[in-house]
Amino acid sequence: MSRRARGRRYDTEAKLNKKKVVAVIIAIIVLIMFIIIINSIISGGKDNAVISGTSYFTIFKDNKWGVINSKGEIVIDPSYQEMIVIPDRTVDVFLCTFDVNYEDGTYKTKALNSKNQEIYTEYSQIEAIQNKDESNNLWYEKGVLRVEKDGKYGIINLEGKQLLEPKYEEITALSNIENAFLIKNNGLYGIADNNGQIIIEPKYSEIKNLGEDNKSGYIVKEPDSKYGIVDYAQTQVLENKYDEIKQISGNDLYVVKENNTTKVVEKGGNEIISDVEDVSDILTNKENGIIFINAGKYGVMNLEGEITVPATYDDLKEGGNGIFIAKKDGKYGIIDLSQTEKVPFNYTNISFNSKANIYIAEKDEVNTSLIDNTYQEKLSGILLDIDDEKGYISMKIGDDTKYYNFRFEEKQNSEIFTSNTIFLSKKDGKYGFVDKSGKVVVDYIYDDAKEQNAQGFAAVKKDGKWGSINAKGEIVCDPKYELDNYLLIDFIGNWHLGLDVNMNYYMQDL
Repeated sequence: MSRRARGRRYDTEAKLNKKKVVAVIIAIIVLIMFIIIINSIISGGKDNAVISGTSYFTIFKDNKWGVINSKGEIVIDPSYQEMIVIPDRTVDVFLCTFDVNYEDGTYKTKALNSKNQEIYTEYSQIEAIQNKDESNNLWYEKGVLRVEKDGKYGIINLEGKQLLEPKYEEITALSNIENAFLIKNNGLYGIADNNGQIIIEPKYSEIKNLGEDNKSGYIVKEPDSKYGIVDYAQTQVLENKYDEIKQISGNDLYVVKENNTTKVVEKGGNEIISDVEDVSDILTNKENGIIFINAGKYGVMNLEGEITVPATYDDLKEGGNGIFIAKKDGKYGIIDLSQTEKVPFNYTNISFNSKANIYIAEKDEVNTSLIDNTYQEKLSGILLDIDDEKGYISMKIGDDTKYYNFRFEEKQNSEIFTSNTIFLSKKDGKYGFVDKSGKVVVDYIYDDAKEQNAQGFAAVKKDGKWGSINAKGEIVCDPKYELDNYLLIDFIGNWHLGLDVNMNYYMQDL
């Protein structure tokens, strides 16, 4: 700074010494480049940085709830009786519940920031919008909060901007669908999205999602009327004249019940199949038809009503085009439209990952086989993860964790976790860590260990107990926690992941 300050005086001199100015500028540039190079060497380069910005996590200590940041530092002291909700880990908005009356079910809420300051004080209640999937696992809608003012509900974003005016009797999430909120006004329901846009005006006595996302359309029922379908643009797809519409959609075909008869109709109500026992699914490829149920058994028929796969299976699910995951005699296998067995019926369950184009075949509660699109078993072991975004598979085979791309080519962990600074390594039955060049950073002294996480920490086990190291391989938490009953082991500083992974909190229990 002092050199730059002295440099300004040249502007006030009558005669400018250009050689001196150039020399000073060059010296400053060289100094800056030298500092950048040194910092790059010390830090391992920007590409190796694990943490990008600050994240926040709920903690539990001494039977109270609080918040830490991604360094493991306490942001909100553990002082709350109820679990603190963090709607978005990257935003310092923490929702606290207090003054809970368990007898009458009343409670108060407030929102805090990372400075422990109360925010959004103009509202009497502030809550994350809770949703659940098909397995009843709970999650929160992204980027929005439900607020109450004068007994009415609205929606704000995490910056506090009002998206939906507080004028509704209720606002709830439509189950298993992201970004579709049931809004209730004058006893009737409509749909809004997380931008505050009204997708369907509140004029229906009942609304259900049709497909698997908020763009697939909605099954609606008008007061004193029957069921119909409206799409995302509020266009009437099927008029409100049906006794029932099943939550199945595909290729603009719909399964309806009218006068005690189940039918398959297309947009506008034209009948494709006029009478069918029951329908389980409409197949993605229209030529393959529909999966139907007869006397509790599953089969396939085409859109002319002709049976292509007799209803002899205990379950049928679509795999690839013209391929079905089938169940018989308590076991799963894979067949095609001609009932040719592609994969024998040897598995407790089979699912299809369409992004990876891989069949996941479970042998038992622990072991899994991965089958490619030629129906060959490529891998077998304990499946740890299939990451659709990064395009890799992690699997425990024997005592070793191995990584593969979706072509089943084995990869090094350094090729998978490209932002990590240290990488798990095994030698002579012991675990240590190496850097990207393969140089040993942490000696092979641990009985078990986990890869470095997004916060820069790695869990390590010694003498039956777990602790953690940081991004440089330095001990942060001496191994002291017995975590044998934990499904997932993860650390942020000296906080370890709680036993209930669905709640996703960190704790110190010693």
